[in-house]
Amino acid sequence: MTRAKARAALLAFASGLLMTATALLLLPIGAITLFRARRLYARVATLLSRTILALYGVRVRMHNEPGFPSTQTVYISNHSSSLDLFVLVAIGLPNCRFFLSGFLRKLVPLGIISWMMGTFFTVPQEFREERRRIFTRAGETLKRTGESVYLSPEGGRITDGTIGRFNKGAFHLATVLRASIVPLYFRIPPAMDPGRGLNARPGTVDVYVLPAIPTTEWSEARVVENKERVRDLFVRTHQEMRWA
Repeated sequence: MTRAKARAALLAFASGLLMTATALLLLPIGAITLFRARRLYARVATLLSRTILALYGVRVRMHNEPGFPSTQTVYISNHSSSLDLFVLVAIGLPNCRFFLSGFLRKLVPLGIISWMMGTFFTVPQEFREERRRIFTRAGETLKRTGESVYLSPEGGRITDGTIGRFNKGAFHLATVLRASIVPLYFRIPPAMDPGRGLNARPGTVDVYVLPAIPTTEWSEARVVENKERVRDLFVRTHQEMRWA
């Protein structure tokens, strides 16, 4: 086994132990709090993510002078790396739930922590009716609670160096909630990027918080048009960052 592979295996094992220990810690806390203290569980998950990133030698540099909004917000980002999930939780989006692939519940500690944070678990695109039900229930929940939410419009990791095709879910949800969209652009240097794998190398991930996009004038009939306009923003930002 090469040194790089040994390092990746050791760090993955250590990260798994940390996630397992955190899940085992959160379960009794959840029982005591009747599984209603999502913000507390989210703070624990944020600390966990920061610890795992530190183990890998990954630093996060925020470019967010105005700070995050205090109102209900739909956060979206490009999604090119296995690092994205940990970075998203580590930056501590305020009062925010997440959408996550239901497949990841097979990683039991991650599934427990995500469930306690109030995550909305999704199914693949081909299950259209089930996805529609999931997004409808999520919209009703978010209308009631006023919480913010993050979801990836690309759906999965796009590792070919481009911005992928965007799905409609985030934009339909923002339209229904009348919540502004805040785009997050992740810049991960190729030398440290594990892509779909787990072998992240030390380095710095830059997170650029782009100006909020109001949706109060949006209509459901123009979801596709608005989706493409926001994707064009990501494409332009991606091109600019490649040459910066």
